[in-house]
Amino acid sequence: MVTQDHSQQSQFQSTAPTQAAGAASDSAPGPFTLPPLPYDADALAPHISAKTLEFHHGKHHKAYVDKANKLVAENKDADLNDTVIEHIVVRAARNPELTELFNNAAQAWNHSFFWQCLTPDGKKPTGALARKIDADLGGFEGFAKKFEDAATKQFGSGWAWLVMDCGKLKVIKTGNADMPLIHGQIPLLTLDVWEHAYYLDYQNRRPAYIKAVIQNLLNWEFAEANLEHALGKQGA
Repeated sequence: MVTQDHSQQSQFQSTAPTQAAGAASDSAPGPFTLPPLPYDADALAPHISAKTLEFHHGKHHKAYVDKANKLVAENKDADLNDTVIEHIVVRAARNPELTELFNNAAQAWNHSFFWQCLTPDGKKPTGALARKIDADLGGFEGFAKKFEDAATKQFGSGWAWLVMDCGKLKVIKTGNADMPLIHGQIPLLTLDVWEHAYYLDYQNRRPAYIKAVIQNLLNWEFAEANLEHALGKQGA
């Protein structure tokens, strides 16, 4: 199991492989860090190419991390002296004067979560998670249809999510940097449908990218760890 930076992923447990691809890139100092990919850059091919991951992780994600750290440093009076980045994201979401910080901080968080939602060994859910999907979403095929619809129908940039909401699994979509945490939902999995996530490989064929990820790359072990965490919080 990869040891996570608890300042960045404190609410979620990783089941990512121990072999990470390269060290994290240098980024601006601050609470946000750019984690290494939890797999080699070519590990998700042919569904997601190494070139896409290199640009997506090394350019786009890094830019969000650097900008978020810069904005935290510039807003010293906004009660942002926290090493738990979920707290920074939620505080920024509640303050209209910190919209730019929220957008970059949430995107930094969303991407760190997203990398863990992918695996070259994608299978179908098992155990307690499979049973919960059966009960709440009509089985894997029901989940796949709802998740594909959410990701495809998200107009413009955004994300599709599998979340725990009031004890039930739900599939939702969010626009731009929006994320479940600020709505009281616990994310289990996500799929990035910003164009930079797929355009080098699929051009305008977003549905083909979505189907490829659902059928081949979703990390159900990571989702199950997040479900266990969510159920533990409810029982606490």
